[in-house]
Amino acid sequence: MILLNDLSEKLAVEAPEERRIFNEVSWSQYEALLADIGEKSPYRVHYLEGILEIVAPSRRHESGKTRIGDLLLIYFLSTNTEYFPMGSTTLRRPEKSAGGEPDESYCIETDKDFPDLAIEVIVTSGSINRLELYRRLGVREVWFWQNNDLTLYYQREGAAEQLAETAGYEEISRSEVLPDLDIDLLTRCLQNPSPLAAAKAFRQGLRGD
Repeated sequence: MILLNDLSEKLAVEAPEERRIFNEVSWSQYEALLADIGEKSPYRVHYLEGILEIVAPSRRHESGKTRIGDLLLIYFLSTNTEYFPMGSTTLRRPEKSAGGEPDESYCIETDKDFPDLAIEVIVTSGSINRLELYRRLGVREVWFWQNNDLTLYYQREGAAEQLAETAGYEEISRSEVLPDLDIDLLTRCLQNPSPLAAAKAFRQGLRGD
């Protein structure tokens, strides 16, 4: 297996979005890699039960995550919703063999060690099971922005067997963490190619203009 100490040098960001998967990686190797690449690394690193995934995000990926974060900020301010942004904070549960870095994440109403909401922008396929990862990390709700559309999932405790294909998460049409948020409005604004026009339309939509 490739030496993890050399990994950051071997991941050249030449493709629009580069993704590497490594198997049979120990938790100590995962933590050593995080220490080696540092907090300001451009990579997103995820770990699940011995599988290590490293993504070098593309401009499209970073634009998507930033635009979602910008619109949610407008929502929080407009609705006076107490929120605690966690961004791409590295979330780790060694006892669950799980660690990850969401594109955006938030605690709602009260600050917590793990977010209530995690958001992932999916540009390329073939990643580790994100829902299983976030289930182990104890994240209640997960959003995926992929193919210009939002898909929402909420964790249902005690429904692991019925929802086995989605790691105990149920696909939902309306957020349960942010129940007053108009997901259709948010999606339409995210689909607008102009970030400025999208932000203005979202703000107007929240006001009912």
